[in-house]
Amino acid sequence: MTESQPKPQTVADDKKVHGVVAEFTDVDSLLAACRRVRDAGYTKADAFTPFPVHGIDTALGIKPTVLPWISLAAGLTGTTIALLMQISLNGQTDLFEGIQYPYIISGKPFISLPAFIPVTFELTILLASFGTFFGMWALNGLPRFSNPMFTSPRFDRVTDDTFFLFLDAKDSRFDEAGAKALLGELGGEFVEPVLEDDSSKVIPKGLLIALATVICLSSIPALAVLRMRVTKSSSPRFHIFPDMDFSPSKDAQQTTTLFADGRAMRPDVPGTVRRGEMDWDLNFKTGIDMDELASIDPPRAAQLVAMQSDVAVDDEDEVVSEADVDAPAEDKDGEAADASEPTADASAASETADNTPWLSENPLELSEEALARGQQQFNIYCSVCHGMNGRGNGLVNRRAQKILATTWTPPSNMHDPTLYADVYPDGKLFSTITNGVRKMPGYASQIKAKDRWAIVAYVRALQASQNATLEDVPGSERSKIEKEQAEVQAQLKAAAEAEAAKAAEAANAE
Repeated sequence: MTESQPKPQTVADDKKVHGVVAEFTDVDSLLAACRRVRDAGYTKADAFTPFPVHGIDTALGIKPTVLPWISLAAGLTGTTIALLMQISLNGQTDLFEGIQYPYIISGKPFISLPAFIPVTFELTILLASFGTFFGMWALNGLPRFSNPMFTSPRFDRVTDDTFFLFLDAKDSRFDEAGAKALLGELGGEFVEPVLEDDSSKVIPKGLLIALATVICLSSIPALAVLRMRVTKSSSPRFHIFPDMDFSPSKDAQQTTTLFADGRAMRPDVPGTVRRGEMDWDLNFKTGIDMDELASIDPPRAAQLVAMQSDVAVDDEDEVVSEADVDAPAEDKDGEAADASEPTADASAASETADNTPWLSENPLELSEEALARGQQQFNIYCSVCHGMNGRGNGLVNRRAQKILATTWTPPSNMHDPTLYADVYPDGKLFSTITNGVRKMPGYASQIKAKDRWAIVAYVRALQASQNATLEDVPGSERSKIEKEQAEVQAQLKAAAEAEAAKAAEAANAE
């Protein structure tokens, strides 16, 4: 004889049905029921147990979760973003021009993967964590503040000693009567539909009052901090990290005992090249044709190269300044021959004495932007002595003449024919700006080489403006100038005729 299974108890109601749930008392009967439900074609079924049950996912036919792939994709995204961000912002690229912050450390490359790994690792972990956390929420349909399963008082035992199998009404094979019959056949001791929760959805007034009270109380510390920031206090601040608030730093020009020379500011390492300066060769930096200088005067070329590269030279070679290397022979002996103020006799003598192969053409690509830059730099550094028009009537010169300064040397008039390009090459003018001459200091430390060449170009433009003909004016502006010229000539003619008539009247009156 076989024992007959007891008929499961069921309940019914007219409320909306979300599914059917059956109660089981042991793991084996639950797993067997899960397999039968899977074989019956149900795809939206779930089991609830008080402890993890190995193999229940396979029994229910649940596919492996895609959450690991979401975590992997988020982590790879973090890796890509971190590397691209550091390469584009901290590396020497043109992707984000204007907002770059390259790391200039001991001559190391801008794009240094070992230095980028910590940030890359952190961003990879951060995005992978976010992807895992929020991906889990999305896959589980969270956040959910209620569940129809909680309407069953018997479901409270799921965290104690009872097992439940749930068939969702959203399943395409779901039929309430058939689902109840199936779960009853599978050994469910209590089968009931999961009904809609009909409790009130209005938040209790007491809870709202409590929430508002908590928000108000939590704002008190923030308001206290804001008040302290705008008011004065008789007691000193509380320093949480005193070593960070009072770091042992040094200001510029201060002394220190940490270094033998006693200076806090450290000098440049020999051989250091300023950013952007490697783009130009020695010709650009000196205004001299170095190849030609090496062929006609190798010692001077070697000295100039050694000075530019900060390398050691032989003991028998006297290391001189660039100004001495570039200057003519008589300039070395005294200040009688002034490169910036040559006279007719001096220029004639310098033709035989100064054999320096100066660059005759400006290596800078001339453009409207370059001339505008040269004008800006000229007005800043040169006009105070040479004047805005280059005639040597700057404010400093006028002041020196007013006070009758006996040691003052008048600045050069840039429109002197001896300073034109055919007599005074562009390279020599560049060297004068770089190294100075007599009272004029050198501006190599203040003006970049590119800007010095721009000043040379602007000086040539100033010189050309004083001797320009109508043919030098662009065709689009020529008619306008001709019209203005005709008007001025007419005014001058009328003024001359009026003056002549006035003189004639005066003669007749006598």
